[in-house]
Formats: sequence, structure tokens, C-alpha cells
Amino acid sequence: MNAVTLENLSKTYDSGKKAVDCVSLRLERGQIFGFLGPNGAGKTTTVKLLNGMLSPTKGRCLVFDMDPCENPEKVHAVSGVVTEHAQMYNNLTGIQNLAFYGSLFGLSEKESIVQGCALLEQLELSEAKDQKLSSYSTGMRQRLSLARALIHEPKILFLDEPTSGLDPESAQNVHSMIRHLAQEKGITVFLCTHQLRYAQEICTRYGLMEEGRLLAEGTLDMLRREINSDLTVTLQAKNIPDNLPCRRLDELTCEITVSSQEEIPGIVRTVTQAGGDIYHVSARLPSLEDIYFTLTGKKEEK
Repeated sequence: MNAVTLENLSKTYDSGKKAVDCVSLRLERGQIFGFLGPNGAGKTTTVKLLNGMLSPTKGRCLVFDMDPCENPEKVHAVSGVVTEHAQMYNNLTGIQNLAFYGSLFGLSEKESIVQGCALLEQLELSEAKDQKLSSYSTGMRQRLSLARALIHEPKILFLDEPTSGLDPESAQNVHSMIRHLAQEKGITVFLCTHQLRYAQEICTRYGLMEEGRLLAEGTLDMLRREINSDLTVTLQAKNIPDNLPCRRLDELTCEITVSSQEEIPGIVRTVTQAGGDIYHVSARLPSLEDIYFTLTGKKEEK
């Protein structure tokens, strides 16, 4: 059973805007899936379709083989959702908010408080559990929103910019928790973000969106193969020969594009035989950011 299934999923709003255009993909349980693209790419609309907040214009989507339009309550029972702007009750304390949302999912007050306190400890909010939400900072609210989404131990977690407003240490803590949820508990994570470098650090699979269409989907290695990726070799050396085909970054540094690692020893020999002194050599595969801009560039050319 797939955690998420999209089959030619499309959504056109009454205004005529096509927010999602024939998107198809399948996600296995326990993956951290990065659904990536700029604002307006169709990410949030897709999450709303997966949670039954919108109905598709064409195609269908399933969460653990359940149609969110036909069985929204059943989908909500196995899903946790964190939006970029956390919405909870300002007049309640942190633990009271968690107890309230726990009750909505059928947990007893005792179960909600035990589970809530454990989550607050993991998210470094234990000291603020008895403070009213109105006193929380943006980052604290975001972490409490993650705790709220996890209070009923969902099978799948939908995250929309989960580290928005967090300081680097808190963001790293959230990263670690997400990895733990996927690797140790088998929770599927559907992460929406426009931060490609962040997604590359945490996700195991990716879907690249632009203007409602899925440009490519797969692991990082699969995406690199799709664009026939080359290596970028960075060379720092004194007396780099003029006949070396490279892009000069400064007097001592240049970049060379090669198709495989086997070409690197030849570059080193060329420099040393010309009397150059090499200080550093490194090779870099295309990043997720490189892949995205290559794909969007190809799209513009067609």
C-alpha cells in the first residue's frame, strides 16, 4: 500500500487558474518527500487536495488507499498537518492546546498530557508548557504546531515550511525529529518548501514543481541521471596554464566541467607538468538547486 498516490491530479479554480496540472506520483511509507517549487507552483493546493479541503477537477488522490473526498474523517485520523502560520488558541497554555487537540482525535485527557509532555520535551518547549500561547514567539508557535500535528501519532505528516521562523538550533532539532519519525517510526513526511538546499539535507525523494506541473520526481541520483549531470571540478593552484579549459574565479581558482571522475587525474597532470603548484582539488555533483534550474531552463527552451 502506498502512503500517497496521485493519478493525473488536476485542480482548476473558478477564476480559471490551473493550480495543479495532471500530476502523478506514488510514495512509499517512511519516505521524506520534498515537494519543491516557488510560491504558486501548486504545492499547497496539492496538500489541500490530499486532506480533502479541496476536490480535484480531474484525476484523483489517495492517502493509504483512502480518497480524502469520500473519507475525509478517515484521512484526518492518520494525518498530521503543519502550515507555515500555526493557528491555535492564544488563551490556552501550550499543554492545554495539545490536550484539546488530542481530545479531538479521541485521546483521553491523561493520554493527551502524557503524549504532549513527551513532544514538548523533544521540541525543547517543556519550560513553556504552562505559559499561554499569546506569550510564545513565532518559532515557539511553530514547534508547538508540530507537536499538535503529532499528538495522535499519525501515519503521514504534511509539513509546509516547518522551519519558518526558527533559529538555526531549533531548525536542526526539528530536522532530527523528522528523520527520527521517518526512520524509526515509519511515518511518511510530505514536506512542502521552496528552500532547495534545506530539502536536499533532509529528504530522501523529491518532486520538482513549476506552474502546477511536476517537472521531475525521484531520488537525488535519479534526478541527476535525468539531466545527464556533469561534475564540476574546483581547482586551486599557482601558475594555472592558459591552455587549461576552465572558468577563472580568481587568480588561483578555476572551475572545470567534466563528464566523469576519470578526467580529474589528467587535469592534475596538465597543471603539474606545466610547472603549476596545486593547493586544492574537489569535485561536486549537481545540487538539487542546479537540477531544478536546469529543468526549468529546458522547459523554457521548448
